[in-house]
Amino acid sequence: MDENAIASGMDENAVVSAAWLADRLDEVRVVDVRDEWEYEGIGHVPGAVNVPFDEFRSGDSGDEGMLPGAGVWERLMREAGIAADDAIVAYDDTHGVFAARFLVTAELYGHRDLHLLDGDYSAWSRERETTTEPPEIEPTTYEVRDPERSPLVGYDEVLSAIDSDDAIVDTREPWEYEEAHVPGAVQLDWRELVDDETRGLKPREELAEILDAHGITPDRRIVLYCNTARRISHTYVVLRHLGYEDVAFYEGSLTEWEARGGPTEAGAENARDGADATGGP
Repeated sequence: MDENAIASGMDENAVVSAAWLADRLDEVRVVDVRDEWEYEGIGHVPGAVNVPFDEFRSGDSGDEGMLPGAGVWERLMREAGIAADDAIVAYDDTHGVFAARFLVTAELYGHRDLHLLDGDYSAWSRERETTTEPPEIEPTTYEVRDPERSPLVGYDEVLSAIDSDDAIVDTREPWEYEEAHVPGAVQLDWRELVDDETRGLKPREELAEILDAHGITPDRRIVLYCNTARRISHTYVVLRHLGYEDVAFYEGSLTEWEARGGPTEAGAENARDGADATGGP
């Protein structure tokens, strides 16, 4: 897709460069999801509003990755001066994983023009002007909408996916996977898709090779999970950016899965054919 076009929704233009953003700084709403002290003390992209990560996740114990609730989301967007039809570019300083969670949350509440800044805040700050001055904000009357399509799946759908051709993907670190994972899941640490030097995505060809090696191909339905739905947010955005059309997002992730007694396996990655399973539906 032509990077020069502002696309609707989260699709092959979901991840954009600092140059893309610089050319459209007056056309988009930029959201900085870092802590307030970083936004104010270290600096931010000119015009960016601050919506810290802790403000848009559930505060319930054991539920830290879940959605904040429609009322909370509306208040945050109104106070940030964001309108329902604004194009949004979000960033953090952690390779995009927290900003991706913001974007997925926005999509689930019906926002339709969403982009992740490739390379996080450093991609902008290395070569472009930053500021410590917050913008003037005019509150909006933001209201959530039904999404055009929802990627959310629940426990029962993931359980059914175990004995299907779906690719169940665990985006946690290898040691977490080895302790317990959904039977048949493949392990793909979300950071494998990120270049440590640039802090952005690896080249598209390299991403395709990594994903193909794990059996995560565009012709399959992809079911993502981690622990609390933060890390899968980044992988979800990347897959949408690469043109994957059928990507399922298990919001409850392993936290809910284990709480409900879902079956798990232990040990290194074994595709669908080897480790001992425990638990049950």
